[in-house]
Amino acid sequence: MPPDRDQPVRRHPLLAGVLLLALGVAPLPALAQARGDAGASFPSRPIRVIVPFGVGSVTDVITRVVMPSLSEALGQPIIVDNRPGAGGNTGTDLGVRAQPDGHTLIMSSASTLAVNGFLFRNMPYDMATAFAPITQINSVTNVLVVSPKLPVTSVKELIAWARANPGKLSFGSAGAGGTIHLAGEMFKALTGIEMEHIAYAASPAAHNDLFSGQIQLMFDGLPPALGHIRGGRLRALAVTTAKRSQLLPELPTIAEAGVPGYAVQGWNGFVGPAGLPRPIVDRLHRETVKVLALEPVRQRLLALGAEPVGSTPEAFGAHMKAEREMWGKLIAKIGLRLD
Repeated sequence: MPPDRDQPVRRHPLLAGVLLLALGVAPLPALAQARGDAGASFPSRPIRVIVPFGVGSVTDVITRVVMPSLSEALGQPIIVDNRPGAGGNTGTDLGVRAQPDGHTLIMSSASTLAVNGFLFRNMPYDMATAFAPITQINSVTNVLVVSPKLPVTSVKELIAWARANPGKLSFGSAGAGGTIHLAGEMFKALTGIEMEHIAYAASPAAHNDLFSGQIQLMFDGLPPALGHIRGGRLRALAVTTAKRSQLLPELPTIAEAGVPGYAVQGWNGFVGPAGLPRPIVDRLHRETVKVLALEPVRQRLLALGAEPVGSTPEAFGAHMKAEREMWGKLIAKIGLRLD
């Protein structure tokens, strides 16, 4: 008997899919992918953001300023997972080995994205190929500070004192190979003065020796140094960045103060493992830029000495490449190795 015209015709979904393919028509999920809608269902579960440095580090603090608002924008919890070790390589390697689906991301820094590959002989990842750039979150102002016991009040006086007292200057940092250490090495390279580097486990230990005059100077991040500068415990001579800081606008840059070509800036970047689909990158970039534009977030970052950036993935990738080239040349020149 012919089928009853009033009864619905039941079609098996598998047969329907085969028929569509035979006709050259993509099923709806594939169409959505082709139209760039793959990020529409992202995220589908909580997101883990790996911070490859300890709790309380500049990178950690900045992450915790940004992530609550980003969590709200994405509609999923964001778990901050601190995984310090090996100058940031341990946590970063964990992140780049994750499934590239956007649910594991990395909040990293110049050290892990542009420096460490030149310092460590056995790097667990390739700085040029392991990441999918999302956006540069911020730039961090660094500041040249000296002990109040050192009789200098400007960069030119510091250079003159160093030349008149060879072998008597030492500078501290919160760990060998970080951008704070390398800022000092660049200063040495451009001025030709002698300074011994002293590595500390963290900035507070270096600060204590600065207060007492055990070391004479430090190229410190503005966030940990600002309170000591305002309290008179440290004397600030200049900022290391290419432009002056909004927090200390009276301070010249080191280049302005007599060392042409000097410019060192800390920064943090939001990346995923290589292979992260472009629609997910775009969604993360779009929402992160919106968060960075929120006035409460912006003001909290500025108060930390961190200027919000929010660059495109392409611009961030180009920035990482330029930073790798700069630090690679300096590290090769001074012959620095950490393993």
